[in-house]
This record gives sequence, C-alpha cells and structure tokens, in this order.
Amino acid sequence: MVDYREILRLKSLNYNNTDIAVSVHSSRNTIQEVVNIAGALKISWPLDDEVSNADLEEMLYPDRKSKNENRLIPDYPKIHRELAQKGVTLTLLWTEYYAEAVAAGKSPYMSTQFNDNYRKWARVSRATMRIQRKPGDTMEVDWAGATITIYDPVTGDTTPAYLFVAVLSCSCYVYAEACPNMKSESFINCHIHAYEYFGGVTRLLIPDNLRTGVTKNTRYETIIPRTYKEMAQHYDTAIVPARVKAPDDKPNAEGSVKFATTWILAALRNEHFFSFEEAKAAVAEKLEDLNTRPFQKRVGNRRLAFENEEKEFMQPLPNNPYEPAVWSTAKVQNDYLITDGINKYSVPFDLIGEEVDIRTAKDTIEVFFHSNRVASHTRVMKAQRDPIRRKEHMPLAHQKYLSYDKDSFHSWAKDIGMNTEKVMEFFLTSEKEPEQGYKYCVGLMKLAERYNPSRIEKACERILSVTTQPSLRSITTILKNGQDQIPVEKASEPAASTGKRSKGITRGAAAFRGGDAE
Repeated sequence: MVDYREILRLKSLNYNNTDIAVSVHSSRNTIQEVVNIAGALKISWPLDDEVSNADLEEMLYPDRKSKNENRLIPDYPKIHRELAQKGVTLTLLWTEYYAEAVAAGKSPYMSTQFNDNYRKWARVSRATMRIQRKPGDTMEVDWAGATITIYDPVTGDTTPAYLFVAVLSCSCYVYAEACPNMKSESFINCHIHAYEYFGGVTRLLIPDNLRTGVTKNTRYETIIPRTYKEMAQHYDTAIVPARVKAPDDKPNAEGSVKFATTWILAALRNEHFFSFEEAKAAVAEKLEDLNTRPFQKRVGNRRLAFENEEKEFMQPLPNNPYEPAVWSTAKVQNDYLITDGINKYSVPFDLIGEEVDIRTAKDTIEVFFHSNRVASHTRVMKAQRDPIRRKEHMPLAHQKYLSYDKDSFHSWAKDIGMNTEKVMEFFLTSEKEPEQGYKYCVGLMKLAERYNPSRIEKACERILSVTTQPSLRSITTILKNGQDQIPVEKASEPAASTGKRSKGITRGAAAFRGGDAE
C-alpha cells in the first residue's frame, strides 16, 4: 500500500516529488496525484495518529472500496495444488482466473498483482514450501560422508558400512539405508527400495556427480551409466545430475545428509555392531525417528508433510520392480562365447571379432549388438564344465559335429548300402570306445560329399573283398584311382597270358654254379 501519511509529511517539509518518490518507493506521478487530491479535499499535515494509510486511501479514493468489494479473490490453496501439475504455470492459472472473473461479472487482478498476491500467500502459509520445488517433482540422492563401523566378533577387524540418503525435495521426506559398499549394484538397489518406501516415483531424479551415477557431466554433454539409465527408464523418471561443485542444485539432499548424519550416524556412535544386518536394522529404526521428528520452524514433521502435501502427486510404481543388471562389453572370440564370470554362453558365430554389450541380471544374460538383442540365455549360477550353447549360434559344420553319435552314423551308413554299413560298424567297434572311430566315420561321410554315395558303396564293397579290416586311407585310394568302377569279379581274376617271353633272368641256376657248363 502507498504510504500516504509519509507523502503528506514530507510534502509539508517542502521536499520535491523526486525525493519523496525515492523515500516511499512510489512513482512521481503517484506522489503528485496524492498531493493534488489531498489539496482539493483540504487534507494536510499534521494528521491525528489514529488516521491510518487505509483511512487516507478511503478518503482520497472513495471509489476504490466499492471496486475492491466487487473484485474476485483468487483461491490461493487451489492455485498451489494446480501448480503441482506438470506444465502448469502462474501465467496459465491467471488466464483461467481472469476468464472466471469476467464470467462472474467481477473485477480481476492483473497478472502482476495476481502473481505477487500468490507469493505473499505462500510466504505466510505452510506452502512456503515449494514455489520452486513442486510436490512429487524431484528426488535428490547422495551418499553420507560418515560411515558405520562393523566389528568382526572373532578377529576384531572393522569394516565400514555406508549410508545412502534419498530425499523428496518438496516435503523433505527422507529414506536412508546402510550399504556394505558404494558400488553400482548397491546404488541401484537403494533407489528401488527408496521408491518402494515412498510408494511412488518422482518426475526427476537428481544425483550428485558420483561415478556410479554419472559417467561424464560437462556443459556440453551428460553421460549416464547404462544400468542407471535403464533403471530410470523402468520407473519413468528422468536423471538430471547436479552440476559439478554445485551443491545448491540439490540443497535438500545436502541438508538431509547432514540431518541423517546427526540423527542416524551420530545417534548410533556408541553402538557396536557385529554384523551388517544389525547395523541395517538400527538405521531403519532411526530413520523412522528422523521422519517423525517435529519441524523446528513449522508445524508437523516430514512424514505428515509428505502425506498431506506430496504423496498424492507421486507417479505410481510400475507393476514389477526393476531387476538390477550389470552392463559390460566384450569382443567375441573365435569360439563365439562370452562369459558372466561363472559360465560361458554362445552368441551367433558371425559376430566373431565384433564388440558386443552384455547385460547380466540375476536370472538372465543378454547380448546386444548395435542396441539389438542377438542372444539371450537363462543364467546358470553353478559353474558348468561345458559352455552353454545354442545350436542356431553355431556354423553349419559345428552343428553337424554336435549331431554325431553312434546311432546317427549307423543310420547314415544304412541309407548308403550294406557294405558301407559294415565298414562303418568296423570303424565304431575296432577300438575300445566308439568315439575313437568317430573321425573315420566323419571322413567317410565327407568322401560321400566329394564323390557320390553309390561310389562309396562300391568302394566299401571293393575293400571288404580283400580285407576284413578296412581303412579310410584304402577307401580313399580306391576312389581316387577309380578302382570302384571295376567289377569285383573281374578285378579278382588272374592276369591273362600274353605269350610274350619274360624279360627277366633267362639263364638257369647252373650258369651261376662253379665249374664248366655241360
């Protein structure tokens, strides 16, 4: 309100309008207008102490009272609730208020006064809360600097337990959990537990620039670890890391970390924990005390603020909680296998030499190439002697090799012919174990691919006609020389006499004895 009393007092001391305007923070036009109207109404300084600025305004501007009585007063609590909705601004709400006032035949506030009045209402109500932080909008996370000491009951050695803290920016409702380490798996699990504790998800997630949460954060680019980003996508929230060395970007987390350090870690300083489970249970108990501890400067506590002001604005939880997974990269070797550290799993053989992304979860292991899933296996937690393969991942030759067994060899030979079957049987039974003859059986099958099956049958017939112990080498020689083309009966006949004299030794044995020839 304009300070009418001070204007009249300073004017009576002969100050000019410029000096008066600077002193009372009003415009020179307003000063001149007040002086002119007061002069016309014969109102001058000094005034009685009982005369207030409101009384002076009613005397100087009698028409304003009736105008204010006809003004539509905004519903400020409703405005505050509407601001919590995504995309809603004061400008939009003023537009709707203006239309409502006109429709009701009342005078509306202009936008500047509308905004100022709302902010004044917010400052004097419990909604001081969140002009910048809307209910259900952000969750800030961080690690506490202090730790809890765990004592080994046998050796007396100590190990630290770390404290994860998540806080809702509007109500300052806190979730805290003790963790054995600050690795990615613990970090992700704490987020899952925090969402379950709050019973909902915020629109934004603000972590500090810790390695498990942010790979790179510069003015030009932000790179989030794939596991963390995947978790955020599952819960339909967006990760907006705080700027480097900018704690003001997450003031509630900073304050809540200090608060949790005092009321959880410091409160447990005299306790001796001999297992991590004991420490975790103690932290959970202190967390409830923290959230129900009364505010110092406002009515209620963190839990009541959450339930009354923020809970209804949280996004719903997904049907299933996120299953933590670890991402890694690997180059596919010649055996087209990748590993989860326990067992080896196959990928398509045509990825040999390529770099693939591996997603390792509790029950599954998935392989991605250029963001496309190319393989998926059920994860086996017990170490296996042999790799876990899929037939479709193998080259055709490897698929054939795995299909080799005694029955398949017999079946193939039977389709070729009786003699081939006998040779195959000899290969499988000539050694102590059938597997010792597998390479000869495979060799015979490859000969059938090079030559036609009918020639294989004839070659086997030929070799069996001269020996009961056929060899792969002999069969190969027969095929190369074309001996399988000669009928067995003809090949076994003695060579016909040509009547020609032998060109060998023609003299008898007597010629080489001592003495004269007779």
